[in-house]
Amino acid sequence: MQILDMAEIELREMNATLHAQAEKTNQTAWEIVNPRGAHAIACGLDAPIEVTVKGSTGYYCAGMNKQATINIKGSAGPGVAENMMSGTVVIDGDASQYAGATGHGGLLVIKGNASSRCGISMKGIDIVVHGSIGHMSAFMAQSGNMVVCGDAGEALGDSLYEARLFVRGSVKSLGADCAEKEMRPEHLEILSDLLERAGADAKPEEFKRYGSARELYTFKIDNAY
Repeated sequence: MQILDMAEIELREMNATLHAQAEKTNQTAWEIVNPRGAHAIACGLDAPIEVTVKGSTGYYCAGMNKQATINIKGSAGPGVAENMMSGTVVIDGDASQYAGATGHGGLLVIKGNASSRCGISMKGIDIVVHGSIGHMSAFMAQSGNMVVCGDAGEALGDSLYEARLFVRGSVKSLGADCAEKEMRPEHLEILSDLLERAGADAKPEEFKRYGSARELYTFKIDNAY
């Protein structure tokens, strides 16, 4: 285990050390201590390493992640795992606004609650929230899966494209063009796999699926002036 103490080194040096890890390295396990809510911790990683952050983080932790597994032993500020491409990010606590925004791939697990705009403009990422999510989550979500074991706030899935949303609890309101959809066997299979990978204690049969009603992004001649 390689330990990086942010009480002793600067953020830039810490990230540069992690960026130096290549595809093949013996130093695959890293621990960041004393993060003290710093921004942009463990951003832009592109190696199959595991990083554990012992504490809460500020803005954009684990942004643009590729390949790495990042464990946050605390809560995360706005934009955690923003533009994530692959790998896994696990947050033991809560996540602030726009967690997983524009994510293209990988798995984001939030064991607490997520604030507003979780998964905004997601483009293939899988997000599993053990708790609840705030308003305008999955706004303009294009593809991928969002699983919410708790409740969802107002305007869920507003202007949604083809992402799949699974919610076990109540939904305060659906956004424009978001509708409840049939839960077919293939969706139960996807959901079961995600719940297992995220360590969530819930049954797929307890969830409802929401998706695009496909009324906004399909051209209709009757709407032309």
